[in-house]
Amino acid sequence: MRYSTCFFLIFLLACSNRQNAVKIKGSDTEVNLAVVLAEHFYKKNTHRSLAISGGGSGLGIASLLNGQADMANSSRPLTQEEKDLFGKRGITLKTVVFAEDATAFIVHKDFPVDSINVRALADLLSGKSRTWQQVTGQATAVNIYGRQNNSGTYSFVQKKLGIQFSSDAKEMNGNAQIIEGIKTDESGIGYVGAGYIMHDSAGEQGVKVLRITDSPGKKAISPLDAAAIAAHRYFFQRPLYQFILSSSWPKAAPFIDFEKSKEGQEIIRNSGYYIID
Repeated sequence: MRYSTCFFLIFLLACSNRQNAVKIKGSDTEVNLAVVLAEHFYKKNTHRSLAISGGGSGLGIASLLNGQADMANSSRPLTQEEKDLFGKRGITLKTVVFAEDATAFIVHKDFPVDSINVRALADLLSGKSRTWQQVTGQATAVNIYGRQNNSGTYSFVQKKLGIQFSSDAKEMNGNAQIIEGIKTDESGIGYVGAGYIMHDSAGEQGVKVLRITDSPGKKAISPLDAAAIAAHRYFFQRPLYQFILSSSWPKAAPFIDFEKSKEGQEIIRNSGYYIID
């Protein structure tokens, strides 16, 4: 089951005890997975309530600071500035790493090459290279489909490549919007969570997932290659975080325990994400 909006709100129990109600906000990379986990969790925990929304890792963390959430899904760790803010406000957190994700770089399904090296990718996304010349041999202008700067994926890609994104990059609201843009743009390139495309045919979606090589002569790796991810050979793989207010831990803990259970781990794997060993 797929959800096409970056803001998804699910109420699993309309009339519930506040002590059992958990508000979860944050990462668009994690929101689909969190919703599926919540649906299965609720089947056995009908006395509990989970409200889940996306909007980006930064939004989720800010919601914790502002008292608008119990838990933040985040595809990046806390920044030092964020840690300082929590400290100044006397807010303590518990941190859970519950899965691993790979960031996929996508192009139109008819794009003429299947792989790209990290250096060329950095040149394209930073705006240093404004055409596809070094990749395809064609001087076609590059169109970049990215995220807003409150996105954990935005921060992750920028940091891994050691760049600042081109000012010409289109700022999209989420993974689904990036995919829709690439489907109709033969000169486009964008990045999405591999979990969004793991179980769908790239051709049916109208996009191609590029294999990545981090140095000349090395084998290009796909973010959809589970064995490569397990061996930590893909350049753009990362842990997925959940930050929980210590004060909310008693009511959030049953859901965290479900995520770590055999059933939860199977849901994570089947949703296109990777298990933390």
